[in-house]
Amino acid sequence: LAPWIPVVGLEIHAQISSNSKLFSGSQVQFAAPPNSLVSFFDASLPGTLPVLNRRCVEAAVMTGLALNCSINKKSLFDRKHYFYADLPAGYQITQQRVPIAVNGRLSYGLCTGNKMSQMVTKTVRIKQIQLEQDSGKSLHDDTRSQTLVDLNRAGVGLMEVVMEPDMCCGEEAAAAVRELQLILQTLGSSQAVMAEGQLRVDANVSVHHPGEPYGVRTEVKNINSIRFLAKAVDYEIQRQIEELENGGTILNETRAFDSKLGCTVPMRDKEGKQDYRFMPEPNLPPLILYDAKSLPANTNHQQVINIDWIHERLPDLPSVKREKLVEQYGILPEHSFTLLNEDGLAEFFESVVKQTQMKPKKVIGWILNDLLSYLKQHSLAVKESPVSSSLLADLLNLLEKKEISSTAAKRVLAELWKGEGKTPLEIVKEQKLELLQDQKELEQICQAVIDGQENEVIMMVLG
Repeated sequence: LAPWIPVVGLEIHAQISSNSKLFSGSQVQFAAPPNSLVSFFDASLPGTLPVLNRRCVEAAVMTGLALNCSINKKSLFDRKHYFYADLPAGYQITQQRVPIAVNGRLSYGLCTGNKMSQMVTKTVRIKQIQLEQDSGKSLHDDTRSQTLVDLNRAGVGLMEVVMEPDMCCGEEAAAAVRELQLILQTLGSSQAVMAEGQLRVDANVSVHHPGEPYGVRTEVKNINSIRFLAKAVDYEIQRQIEELENGGTILNETRAFDSKLGCTVPMRDKEGKQDYRFMPEPNLPPLILYDAKSLPANTNHQQVINIDWIHERLPDLPSVKREKLVEQYGILPEHSFTLLNEDGLAEFFESVVKQTQMKPKKVIGWILNDLLSYLKQHSLAVKESPVSSSLLADLLNLLEKKEISSTAAKRVLAELWKGEGKTPLEIVKEQKLELLQDQKELEQICQAVIDGQENEVIMMVLG
């Protein structure tokens, strides 16, 4: 039988890092008291009008440029109608017809090989990035059998990043989202903290045989962790293959991932395609952006957005940072991925390298094998490490100067983890872990041992 080919496409909602909402002056703050950050516009009171937030537009342009997109100098806003308790207007303002950015691509690294030690680079095409409002939040209180609505999140600015179906498994989807997350955090366009709902992923999954058209797809909604994304996609691929091989059919439905059970469960079917009745947003003019060429003379810079100005100020993206680490320190490409994937680890590594005589290639072993595995074991972030970069550098200097052995160094590190404020040198002295360099002293110790064990020495000589 011909093998099955899985196809995975992603839609990612990233919350824009901005002090206020997309079309109102309400503050954006995680876990604020319910309904404490709601303006008249957010609550959709009659006669209120949207005012576009400049910061959100700049963040979307910046993200589009970082993802190699074409930025549309003219983009449009639309109303997408659907009824839900936490959407007070009965529609969401989005960009259906002409979004702010189109036709980009994202390259990401994937570990392969038997020891996961080879890195391959893959690319996923970005169809578009659009600006839109978030909805509120419905809180279901089962004990009182009622639903409460919190509108704090209503109107918060989102960027929806739509990826083409260029991936084929959970691991690829997870790696692509992790790279996107790093890019957003580097740009500062979104904090992209999944635990706070700042990055939410919908995965479209289907399977087909080679040479045949794509199969019916299902959509797994609102996945809120990269680990769960990989599991949800792989589970859904397996479920569809088993269903089809047993003579069943795949329904075009929306599913949710149950992280406790490790499987996807049906939410609602999409057979009767929902009619969102898209229409142009009458209260917002087209969004016009400029570049250096098209910028009118004598413009007030506060009133326009210059794409070239944003482009010139883009920081080094993760891929460039990784290349620099490999080039500068001679470390392996896969090590550069680990350094960047852990928040603050690359800075920690560079700080240790600056303060020690040890070669970077040796330092990386201590960082990845000892420091990182300890932090993971104790669920600590790099910034919470009880061993600072200068303490680790002091320890590695003792090892490099051959004042202690590597076994002793491991013992010192184990002591340092206790965070008792002792320096590596103090621990070495306390526990008498120094390597002896003095020939005479060594001879005296050997002589003393021989003198104290005369019978054993005679037996050995005669033996």
